[in-house]
Amino acid sequence: MNKRDYYEVLGVSKNASESEIKSAFRKLAKKYHPDVSKEPDAAEKFKEAQEAYAVLSDKEKREQYDRYGHAAFQGTGGNSQGGYDFSGFDFSDIFSDIFGSGFGFDFGGGNGRSKTRPTKGRDRLVHIDLTFEEAVFGCKKDIRVEVYETCDYCHGSGFVTQEQRTLFGSFMSKTSCPHCNGSGTIFESTCKKCHGLGKIKTKKNLEVKVPAGVNTGDQLRIAGKGEAGSNGGPNGDIYLEFKVADHKLFIRDENDIYLKVPITITEAMLGCKKEIPTLSGNVILTIPAGSNTNDKHRLKGKGVKDANSSHTGDMYVLLNVVVPKKLSRDQKKLVEMLAKTKLDDENEFKSFYKFVKENEK
Repeated sequence: MNKRDYYEVLGVSKNASESEIKSAFRKLAKKYHPDVSKEPDAAEKFKEAQEAYAVLSDKEKREQYDRYGHAAFQGTGGNSQGGYDFSGFDFSDIFSDIFGSGFGFDFGGGNGRSKTRPTKGRDRLVHIDLTFEEAVFGCKKDIRVEVYETCDYCHGSGFVTQEQRTLFGSFMSKTSCPHCNGSGTIFESTCKKCHGLGKIKTKKNLEVKVPAGVNTGDQLRIAGKGEAGSNGGPNGDIYLEFKVADHKLFIRDENDIYLKVPITITEAMLGCKKEIPTLSGNVILTIPAGSNTNDKHRLKGKGVKDANSSHTGDMYVLLNVVVPKKLSRDQKKLVEMLAKTKLDDENEFKSFYKFVKENEK
């Protein structure tokens, strides 16, 4: 069976650094992990990426692969399809970084690390809907999230220490915490689906400050507000992902905004002044005589402030010359008189129709 080149699988060059290889695998894992991806071939692509990363992240195996290709792992250390057997490779650290600890994934092997190792809690992703104005100017949002919280009875240790006094002195004993059964986590109520086995989340409210300039797809990290860590590990984080509603007039492109302004034929021919709405109030725009549809006028600094810098985008006014559908008798006479006017660019019309005639079949 023909196998794809490992560098091609990860989408990196053959001289890619270790950090570039890890970053590429992280992106593919987020995209194709079978527990989060809905793509029909996600499991196959995920396994392919796992195999590529297991080889290219190991200096010795990468050197073997660069020298012999997939043949380096045939016979010993390979699989039936002519690739590297990565079933014993430990992916726990990188998957913990990507998805947060305790996400419940089967990482395809591991070395059975101790369950007492401090691990970070899971991250949470919350989708937030914003109006156009909330995204442009920033706002405060109250959000409600569901997270596992640390048991306040045993402080997350999972055990309760008891002291017993006897005639022979004091003795200390450890027992499983009766509130969380040694898991270090308690729950507000019993889950109907798990019949009280402890798989329900507590709800809490958070006030979040949304910075000005965010856009659809942008994320905001709230550190330490996610799932409780295990064995003294830190809490996970909350990531807010924004979806911004469209505006009735303005069209946004990154930090620039566009506005279509209708004008009459006479305004286009004679020129005029128009009151134009912007994000910071109305301004007067001078439209020169002889304007046409799609003429663009730039209003510098009237766009959206960048969420990550001090830069502010621009606003662009696009003209739309509106042709009237009905004319009075007097208006029609005026237009007919105008049609007899000799144009400055008459040669342009002549050259156009000459071209059309010459290309007639």
